[in-house]
Amino acid sequence: MFSFRFPLLVWLGIGILITSLGIRQSFGIFMAPISDYFHTGREFFSFAIALQNLLFGAFQPFVGMAADRWGPKRIIILGAISYALGLYLTSITVEPTMMYITLGVLVGLGLSATSYVIVLGAIAKVVPAQHAAKAFGLTTAAGSFGMFAMIPGAQTMLSIYDWQSAMQIFAVMCSFIVVFALFIKTAKKEAHNTTAVQEDKQTIKEALKEAFSHKGYWLIHIGFFVCGFHVMFIATHLPSYVLDKNLPASTAAMALAYVGIFNILGSYFWGAMADRFSKHYVMSALYFVRTAVIAAFVLIPTTELTAGIFGAAIGFCWLGTVPITSGLVRQIFGARYLSTLYGLVFFSHQIGSFLGAWVGGLIYDYYGSYDPIWWSAVILAFISALLHLPIDDRPVLRLRMATA
Repeated sequence: MFSFRFPLLVWLGIGILITSLGIRQSFGIFMAPISDYFHTGREFFSFAIALQNLLFGAFQPFVGMAADRWGPKRIIILGAISYALGLYLTSITVEPTMMYITLGVLVGLGLSATSYVIVLGAIAKVVPAQHAAKAFGLTTAAGSFGMFAMIPGAQTMLSIYDWQSAMQIFAVMCSFIVVFALFIKTAKKEAHNTTAVQEDKQTIKEALKEAFSHKGYWLIHIGFFVCGFHVMFIATHLPSYVLDKNLPASTAAMALAYVGIFNILGSYFWGAMADRFSKHYVMSALYFVRTAVIAAFVLIPTTELTAGIFGAAIGFCWLGTVPITSGLVRQIFGARYLSTLYGLVFFSHQIGSFLGAWVGGLIYDYYGSYDPIWWSAVILAFISALLHLPIDDRPVLRLRMATA
């Protein structure tokens, strides 16, 4: 199994995600210089980023449908143009509220068209089903590598140039996404077999009806909602939680760094496990691990050592959900409309992300402590682990009959 050679599209997808998600992960370090430049405080920049993330998810089903109909190449190129335009217009704006359109809407649209849903949907059409989750895991890991590639670079640019120049350099870097996209070919290896013929005859309306009538599809939605809640709560509030424990800011940075490093390993590991074992059982195992990791972190006194261990442990199961979730959707419903069906699931993830960030702050302001939200995260992880157990991950009857 591990001797399988990934096709060129997998490596092109990795290049696209390193660039797209790497730039996205660096936006946080622009908060202080941009807020100081406009003398408006940090709320307006925070809202622009929040809007970007919400629209990132909201656009996904629509760009997914477009990619399934017209192919991923065109969608990725248009997304890269929107991304670059949003970054460039942000760099030249003189009115801070314009960032809601530039950094919020345009970049949010660009991210939707150049991130996991479109890239994994394209890969699903050229990678055999038995290797799909592993390929998805390798590609997902690229997002974390991009974080380490782009954030130090962005910090260096800000120390040499102003924030406007740094944004413009990022806008130029979006041209690499266009170059990668030009080489994309998604001709199906299974184009002549019966399964592919059956998939091609299915309309998008029929695919949506089939998915929404499948109980497992709804359970997948719930699980990915929980994942989004975890990821954004921890990413947003872990630094403040660590500081509340009277630990230095460097400890929080170290913990987040470990999240990224171990996510690279974890994404591939969980994807590989999902190719070897039943995907819904692997997903349950991942959430049981999350349950134990988060509960242990809350129960054990927070020190520099335990914060680092938590970062590594939660990082190992951080985005391992992506290759398994996309792999489940592909396995159950086929590759034809993966971008559409996974795009809808990803929107549930982003709703969870929005609530994880917002409710975390709301709970803290009300109780003066993060403990209630941490325990909520533990309970949600445990529930998600249980919900994945009954998922029927066999291909739908249509696909089983086609291969009979």
